[in-house]
Amino acid sequence: MMRTSNPALNDNTFSNLRPAESVSPMTIQGTVNNTITSLALLMLSAYWSWQNPGMILPLLLPAVIVGLIVALVTIFKKEWSPFTTPIYALAQGLILGGVSLITEKAYPGIVVQAVGLTFGTLFALLMTYKFGFVRVTDGFRLGVFAATGGIALFYFASMILSLFHIQVPMINGGGPIGIGFSAIVVIVAALNLVLDFDFIERGAQHGAPKFMEWYGAFSLMITLIWLYMEILRLLSKMRNR
Repeated sequence: MMRTSNPALNDNTFSNLRPAESVSPMTIQGTVNNTITSLALLMLSAYWSWQNPGMILPLLLPAVIVGLIVALVTIFKKEWSPFTTPIYALAQGLILGGVSLITEKAYPGIVVQAVGLTFGTLFALLMTYKFGFVRVTDGFRLGVFAATGGIALFYFASMILSLFHIQVPMINGGGPIGIGFSAIVVIVAALNLVLDFDFIERGAQHGAPKFMEWYGAFSLMITLIWLYMEILRLLSKMRNR
């Protein structure tokens, strides 16, 4: 069973995908290269957004819409991922740059901490996975999948309640419960990286088509963006105490 809670990766992602005889298959190194390229585009876009604060509000909603549409297109049309993944990275960069700038103004120095912790977590978990210190069993997959699903349902319920001006201050606040909740979400987001590593490795072993390297980069980017946002949220709560 190849289960992951990343919406871009599921049991059917690599099913019925085989490269043509004249086309080289997906490789882990190719996925790494494309991930680096995607993150570079994201960071370039975020930097532009950071340097142009007057453009944040006008571009925020269009970037959210474009990012959502491109993400859905990429998930359902994986063969388009070499073209859609860079677009998704640029759109998400605009959003992250704006959110980061707003948060940085409220809590100076927080963005550098969040970026450092995000990439530090990525490197640590990659090494942990590479050297076999963590085994991705069916139970591990199921546990992370269930935890991620529960968090998604909670966030969805919170969003619906906010439409009726109902808040959950204990969870969203800077008290011990709110900080503890955010810490758990960060851990779950980080564990999703392990599932992504395992899933991409299996895809390479199954000889998936070359374009799946871009799809793997797209999937990793989704998890990294989530992890960064949750770390930023956790640090904000800790600063707000």
